[in-house]
Amino acid sequence: MSSLPDFTKSWQATLQWQPTPEQQTLFQQLFQAILMGNQQMNLTRITEPTEFWEKHLWDALSGLAPWLSLESPPDWLPSQLSLRAIDIGTGAGIPGFPAAIALPDWHITLLDATQKKVRFLQELAQTISLNQVKAIADRAEFLAHQPSHREQYDVAMLRAVGSAATCAEYALPLLKLGGIAILYRGQWSDEDSQQLDRVAARLGGQLVDVRSWQTPITQGMRHCLYLQKQRITSEDFPRAAGIPAKTPLTA
Repeated sequence: MSSLPDFTKSWQATLQWQPTPEQQTLFQQLFQAILMGNQQMNLTRITEPTEFWEKHLWDALSGLAPWLSLESPPDWLPSQLSLRAIDIGTGAGIPGFPAAIALPDWHITLLDATQKKVRFLQELAQTISLNQVKAIADRAEFLAHQPSHREQYDVAMLRAVGSAATCAEYALPLLKLGGIAILYRGQWSDEDSQQLDRVAARLGGQLVDVRSWQTPITQGMRHCLYLQKQRITSEDFPRAAGIPAKTPLTA
């Protein structure tokens, strides 16, 4: 049975946070469960322990660094501890499951369009006793027009989902006023930020922060973008299923 490496020093050096022994055990259980699930369905190509730690666990929590280390919180950070978050296009449950382990006061919804994956994720949440996690089989374009979900979330996480403009259109309608969308990206530029900020404005949001990271093992560049919901999003958004991905909004 493969075991995750102990990268306690790397956690601390990069994110000013480190898991407790209980959290480390949950990370290990999550890793093993995803490896098992991978035998039945395509969850992830990343199965080597060190690569899984860096490209799934560390990468997921890099976007949550503002909540993990509260020594100098940014002014846009939602102040309460118990937040309602949604992981849009969750796939193997990442970043949602790592977020639930690192921030146990959060209530997290995992959203994926594939029913089989969602059943697996729901069972996994129960198996490792992450009772604050639930999984829903739906599309963001539909879910964001349901009153029980529209403007109900404090945080939306989007990783490996689509273009930044597409992600913004999925996320901002689901956020409360003041809520934050976290977009995980690779390469990113100031020009990209200007374009995204103009798109976000059409959706009632603003790009309030961009954080760059160098991955601790492979030294790759990653960026986390933070959009804040500042005005009510028009009912026109998100557009019909498939359109945000095929025809992303432009400024």
